[in-house]
Parts: sequence; structure tokens; C-alpha cells
Amino acid sequence: MAELDKLIVAGRTFSSRLLVGTGKYKDFTETRAAIEASGAQIVTVAIRRTNIGQTRGEPSLLDFLPPSKFTYLPNTAGCYGAQEAVRTLRLARELLDGHRLVKLEVLGDPQSLYPNMPETLEAAKQLVKDGFEVMVYCSDDPIQAKMLEDIGCVAVMPLASLIGSGMGILNPWNLQLVIERVGVPVLVDAGVGTASDAAIAMELGCDGVLMNTAIAAAKHPVLMAQAMKKAVEAGREAFLAGRMPKKLYAAAPSSPTTGTIASSQPKAA
Repeated sequence: MAELDKLIVAGRTFSSRLLVGTGKYKDFTETRAAIEASGAQIVTVAIRRTNIGQTRGEPSLLDFLPPSKFTYLPNTAGCYGAQEAVRTLRLARELLDGHRLVKLEVLGDPQSLYPNMPETLEAAKQLVKDGFEVMVYCSDDPIQAKMLEDIGCVAVMPLASLIGSGMGILNPWNLQLVIERVGVPVLVDAGVGTASDAAIAMELGCDGVLMNTAIAAAKHPVLMAQAMKKAVEAGREAFLAGRMPKKLYAAAPSSPTTGTIASSQPKAA
């Protein structure tokens, strides 16, 4: 079952459910090594911070992560308004020869980097109308996630906790409400700190996990990338398998209780 289980976003099919950012590594060589170890097929690129051809004469990410091998997901990191985000992604489309699949994020302030949802909704409307396939960073609010789906976004990406915090999933209940409410893929975006966080997200039923700092800021990024790959796969398989029900105040023996040597059992008071 797991071998046939693919992530489908905007009609594109991917075998990996781990999406990886390209920032914060010491150089492009380390970036390439970590992303290859992660098995990720989709890589996010901060257009305002990474050279993909807009700065001539400087090393380009395209030389280390060729678009022929990886699906680029240009994002609007560092944008604080709808119009700024729209302009940034239009630039990305020109630089990447008409590329339409993008990640929208409109931030509220530089301290929390929490999404500004009114501006996010406005930008999403303009981008969808302009022909973009929009994956969108958002709050873990099921109502607004549904609004983004209704606008035409191809995936919603609620934060688990603040960007770069490594705090993991702080509100699994809201995340499950989002999963139940929308029909497009739901991917956890922001806050993952270690492999167990990624596994939990997948066990909850998320379609994928996007991360950057958790790998890039690890003591050994390539090793952490390998761990994240395994965690996402294990979490997805556990979700597909269906966990046993939780039983409050009741134990159940794991070994058979019939056809065994009888033993005396205490009687209930």
C-alpha cells in the first residue's frame, strides 16, 4: 500500500512527502547534499534571498539543484503585504520560465513571522486569478483554511509552531480540524524541530511536511535530513495502518489468554 501512496499536488505526483527549504545552509554544496539525503523532490526557494539568476555573476542555486531533477517551489519569505507577495511571485515566474507552482506566505510581523491572514487571502485571490497554482502558508484556523481552498489554492500549509522555533506541533487538535475540513492537501509548515515532530504530523493525517531550519540548523544537516526522510515515511505508514484505539484505565494482555496454563486471577472487589 505504501509503495502506491503518492502525494498529488495540482495534478503533479510525488513519491516523497517531505518538502525541504534551501536557505540557512553554509553553502550550496551542503544544500545539495542535505536535500539529496532527504529524498525531497520539492524544494522551496526564497526569491528575495536566493540567487536563481536574478544576480548575474554570482553562484546560482539552479547550478546545484537543477530544475530537471527537483520541482522548485518559489516562496514569498520576507513579504509583509499582498501586493509585495504578488510582485515577488510574478518575478519568480519570469525567472523560472513560466513556472506556476508557488508557495505564498504573507507575514504579520518580523518577531513572530505569524501569517497575516487578511493579506494572505487577498494575495491568494490575485495569484489564483493570475494563473498560479498556490500552496499557502497559513494559521491553523480551519475556517480560513477552507476559505483558501474555496479561493482555489492547491494546498494549505498551517504552521505547527512559529517559523524556525523548533517547538513542534503545539495544537494538534486544530491541525486535525483543518485536515477534516479541507479537500486539498494539508502540509505542516514551520515549527518542526526534530524527526519525531515530522512523524507526529504524518500520523495525524497530514499529506506532507515542509521544513528548513530543522535540517539546516542541525549539528549534522545531512544526517538530520536522512532522519527526517525516515520519520515522514514511518509516520505516513503508521497513519495508513491505523493505530490501535486508546483505552483509558484498561489494560489488555498482548499475549493470548486462551489455550494456556491456567493461573489464579484476583477477584474483583
